[in-house]
Amino acid sequence: MRKLFGTDGIRGTANVYPMTPDIALSLGKALAAIFTKSRLGHNPRFVIGKDTRLSGYMFENALTAGLVSMGADVLLVGPMPTPAIAHLTKSLDANAGIVISASHNPAEDNGLKLFSSDGKKLPDEMEEKIEAFIFSQQDTQGKIVGEKIGRARRIEDARGRYIEYIKSTVGSQNLEGMKIVLDCANGASYIVAPSIFRELGAEVVLIGATPDGLNINKDCGALHPELIRKEVIRQKADIGIAVDGDADRVILVDEKGNVVDGDAIMAIAGADMLERKTLAKNTVVATDYSNMGLNDTLSKKGAKLVRVKNGDRYVIEEMLKNGYNLGGEQSGHIIFGDHSHTGDGTLAALKIIEIMKRKGKTLSGLASILRKYPQTLLNLKVREKKELEKLPSAMKAIAKANSELGSTGRTHIRYSGTENLLRIMVEAKTDGQAKRIAKELADAVKKEIGA
Repeated sequence: MRKLFGTDGIRGTANVYPMTPDIALSLGKALAAIFTKSRLGHNPRFVIGKDTRLSGYMFENALTAGLVSMGADVLLVGPMPTPAIAHLTKSLDANAGIVISASHNPAEDNGLKLFSSDGKKLPDEMEEKIEAFIFSQQDTQGKIVGEKIGRARRIEDARGRYIEYIKSTVGSQNLEGMKIVLDCANGASYIVAPSIFRELGAEVVLIGATPDGLNINKDCGALHPELIRKEVIRQKADIGIAVDGDADRVILVDEKGNVVDGDAIMAIAGADMLERKTLAKNTVVATDYSNMGLNDTLSKKGAKLVRVKNGDRYVIEEMLKNGYNLGGEQSGHIIFGDHSHTGDGTLAALKIIEIMKRKGKTLSGLASILRKYPQTLLNLKVREKKELEKLPSAMKAIAKANSELGSTGRTHIRYSGTENLLRIMVEAKTDGQAKRIAKELADAVKKEIGA
């Protein structure tokens, strides 16, 4: 059992174990000890970026102290999107990248995400090796002294590097004549994202771009698209773009105020790539939570949908393992594998705008390709996580639901990995049927596990 790392790094309430300065200091030491040399034969080097949380300063300093105390060099880039750190880690020839962010979580939380030298998330084996070092209580004092101590410096052109890279993904395409409402969630993209769209020629109406360390994700960004919906309609904009705190996910809003989620983005991009013969193996990777309508849309076009368990980490693993180049989650983590090995909200939005411009279509027109099945999600609090297979009433209810739904719907039931919750998802022909079946499943489970 791993003690620190979850499916997306280390995460929790800032200044409460495991998200403490002590752990960050130890993590820095562990990374420097494991990566003893750079690929150029000099000191190992690490890129550190963060979002706009107040606690980011605390962790930035602790990580830096741990790294330089073990002879590593540190490249500080300040507030930058998570995907920007992945890109910079590779372009700056660093051994690894560290992102200080809790993504879409509230401001009091924080997290530590790690990227390898090629911009990919560290494999489980490496995270286990890092944990082993942290808890081994190895004596590292007094071994690195004098000129052996590492150096830390700020990379002044880091933002410009990422901005130019993202702009390059759409070639000579310009956005002149487009009006965009952009919500940066008071997070890491508040400078780079508006710069990208403006430099490409769009008129940008900016909201969620006044971070104070405590307002990240607060009633704004990808988790609260109602804010951008109102502004798109009021401004008569062509598109609304809402990212989360570290800008690795995005939710779009069309010119009519309709929300366009990750499933719709994958449907639009997948169909376009299929037409242009750029969709690798005619396959899109999604999670168990993506709507059945996505599968229907892609299959009608001649493409295939591969599902993995929830988490963008597993989407990326499947893409890299089998050579796919498009995948994502309904929540808005979209991975365009030809450009990045992590979700990038700004890149995903720009790719959809590129399709709009090339085809001369509105976003609502493009999004109409996806016809969703009604979907109901319930989070049921439980006292303990008993195996569902050992609960007769629950298994009987699940079998009955699946029999009723047949090929016109589905159920997906799993325990949360971090909370005492049972997550129940039902898709059906009608909203009423989905809600009824979800309630029946919840009632059956309550009888047996004390929910």
